[in-house]
Amino acid sequence: MEKRRLGRLEYMSTTVMFGAASLAAVTQDEADKSIEFAVNHGVNHFDTAADYGDSELRLGPWMPKIRNQIFLATKTGKRTRDEAKREIYRSLERLQVDHVDLIQLHAVGSIEELDKCTSKGGALEAALAAKDEGIVKGIGITGHGHQAPATHLEALRRFTFDAVLTPLNFKLYSMPQYRQDFDALREQTQKQDVALRVIKAVAKGPWGVDQKRNYATWYEPFDEQQIIDACVHYVLNTQGISSFASAGDVHLFPKIVDAVERYGQMSDEEVTKILSTLPEYQTPFGHPTSIA
Repeated sequence: MEKRRLGRLEYMSTTVMFGAASLAAVTQDEADKSIEFAVNHGVNHFDTAADYGDSELRLGPWMPKIRNQIFLATKTGKRTRDEAKREIYRSLERLQVDHVDLIQLHAVGSIEELDKCTSKGGALEAALAAKDEGIVKGIGITGHGHQAPATHLEALRRFTFDAVLTPLNFKLYSMPQYRQDFDALREQTQKQDVALRVIKAVAKGPWGVDQKRNYATWYEPFDEQQIIDACVHYVLNTQGISSFASAGDVHLFPKIVDAVERYGQMSDEEVTKILSTLPEYQTPFGHPTSIA
């Protein structure tokens, strides 16, 4: 499986990250099977969060066996220094580790949320203290929504984050304002040597109001292998991307890994033909009434 450098963090990460949101509401047995599959296929980047249900607890028993083989990232969704500090320590306890490779300010998808994190007494201060203490190695930022790339660009103006996790797929990038914002963010990550990672690669769109939800993801995902192949090819073929997070359902993970392992077998023309002709393909964030 291909590996790419995570910017100045200098870690060679597999291009697919184990998106541990998939472990939020599964049994330990189900989690074990998915984690074992990831390890057996060489996946070495695990991304979880304090508010992904039981995810950290499900990963914890594996840490004595695999900690030295993987890049381990978690997130805090708290906005104040004291709350974030408590949550970071709680994450270490749940994960059964003495440090993580990356702590990320979670779900910062608007300037309002960014202001909360970066103000005096905000969560960024907790992340910096944790880094000084040696319990985290790097500090990152994540976010959802149409304003995420513009918000993350502003974040990089305020602080030297080591990594960004922002949405990208064919549909989002086809939106002119989103494309402009994403391109500006990408340019800045390259200038600062920041790891640019993406989410929502296989998002099909929002679930319908009365639609049966067959997956644990909060958006409807694509689940046909050929379409997943095209989605994976698209994000991995986008310049500047180091890796992408797998969708938040253990049943989709093998298909995504399969697509990653075969990356390069599709042409750009095939990918565009497949993804541009899907009538049901939408942005996962609903109608973009306002994009920063």
